[in-house]
Amino acid sequence: MLYFSRFKIIAILLTCLAGLVAASPNFLSKETLAHWPTFLPSKPLPLGLDLQGGAHLLLAMDQDEIRKDWLDNLRDSARKSLRDAKIGFSGLGIQGSQLQIKLAKPEDRAAALTELRKLIQPLGNAVLGTSGNDIEVNEGTDANTILMKPSDAGMKARVLNAAASSIETVNRRINNLGTSESTVVRQGVDRILIQFPGLSDTKELKRLIGETAKLTFHEVHPSTSVEDAKLTAAPIGYKVYPGDASEGGEYLLRETPIVQGEDLADSQPGFDARTGEPVINFRFNQKGAVRFGNYTRENVGRPFAIVLDDKVLSAPVIREAILGGSGQISGNFTVESTNTLAVQLRSGALPTKLTIVEERTVGPSLGADSIEAGKVAGIIGMIATIILTTVAYGTFGVYAVIGLMVHGILILALMTAIGTTLTLPGIAGFVLTIGMAVDANVLIYERIREELRAGKSAISAIDAGFTRAIVTIADSQLTTLAAAVIMFWLGSGPIRGFAVTLSLGIITSIFAAVTITRLLVAMWLKNAKTKSKSLEVPI
Repeated sequence: MLYFSRFKIIAILLTCLAGLVAASPNFLSKETLAHWPTFLPSKPLPLGLDLQGGAHLLLAMDQDEIRKDWLDNLRDSARKSLRDAKIGFSGLGIQGSQLQIKLAKPEDRAAALTELRKLIQPLGNAVLGTSGNDIEVNEGTDANTILMKPSDAGMKARVLNAAASSIETVNRRINNLGTSESTVVRQGVDRILIQFPGLSDTKELKRLIGETAKLTFHEVHPSTSVEDAKLTAAPIGYKVYPGDASEGGEYLLRETPIVQGEDLADSQPGFDARTGEPVINFRFNQKGAVRFGNYTRENVGRPFAIVLDDKVLSAPVIREAILGGSGQISGNFTVESTNTLAVQLRSGALPTKLTIVEERTVGPSLGADSIEAGKVAGIIGMIATIILTTVAYGTFGVYAVIGLMVHGILILALMTAIGTTLTLPGIAGFVLTIGMAVDANVLIYERIREELRAGKSAISAIDAGFTRAIVTIADSQLTTLAAAVIMFWLGSGPIRGFAVTLSLGIITSIFAAVTITRLLVAMWLKNAKTKSKSLEVPI
């Protein structure tokens, strides 16, 4: 336990050196880092909103819109199922929060129920088991009516999925602003919290995330005009869409799109080669390119509509088949609006509109005060720890202090390497692991004292102290690590920051207390044996 080979000593020293190099950007000024060698780490630990200041936005999802979109998709699926089964129906529409289907023949209700119930999907998974179904299919009040509606469990699952999708989309959009320090997490069931350190003006941020940017390509009805549809009723499967501010007018389009925005592989701002006006160049993925190519080949000479957020941007006539899977969107765009819209399209559409319910801007002065208070508290705590440890354990206490310094450097190095944002809870986790590392040394040294009082020799007592105390240390640290993992898994925001710092601190504290301190004690023991035949442990 006290023997260290040359290879092991070199490995420990290289680990400490690597940690020092990785943590060094946190101790150097921006001017120094600007001239820092490119092969060395140069990015310091990013500060969180509570330390650096910035924007705090709380967004709420529109559950009614999620339900409406689901019912629209359910209506299309029900129509297709009944047509494939050759079951006639005279009406199929949304009534409140459910889908009402009127069958042409009452005797077809049993067959229709069988077909429509095939659309039901169980909730849950194979590991945890199912927890119900996503939709309910029931008989109506009369013999030729069937009712379909999302179940409560299905609606909750749909909202949770929409929240997860919105978080991914918002993250991608925010990353286009050039930061990796932002935090986007779910809060409650239908709310999303965004924290953006270092941002004082939220205007661009709100504009970037406040639009769904849902791009679709639709078929224009070949014969019925908008006026005829308004006078009578829109043909089944078609709907009147308004034009945007530049396009104007209204269009009768098929509700089911030819290609959806999720089939976009890329979108970039650009300029039209002929007119020089700002445009958006887009490219479909393989599936979207095939569908778009087939449609344009079969409908040459007919118009199709490009729709953004349920407003028609343009309705060009197909002059020839578009088989390359790419094209451009033109309109009354500015250079700035094409950049924003390209980012929104490239990051994907939001599943629902997000409404800002809370907005705060945290000034950097509060963070500066927190940092200063944290420095003072850290210095006082460090001095007190050094004095108490040295007084209590003498020379071995000094070794423990050296181990604590290595422990602190390695935590900073790991946090800097993985890009963890430092917050006030993170500082609390850092301080807590310092105390835990001291506890590990206390367990070892007290065990050595017990062995010495039992009459064992210095070498046997030291070896027993490290060998037997390490089991207790591992048990206590593993239980704390398990708690930290659960906090990271189930928590959000500040809780996760605390859990990350605590987890990294547990790993480095074991290395510092067991490996670094043991190496220093082994070196002292080797040196003491060469100077004196009788050993007296300075503890």
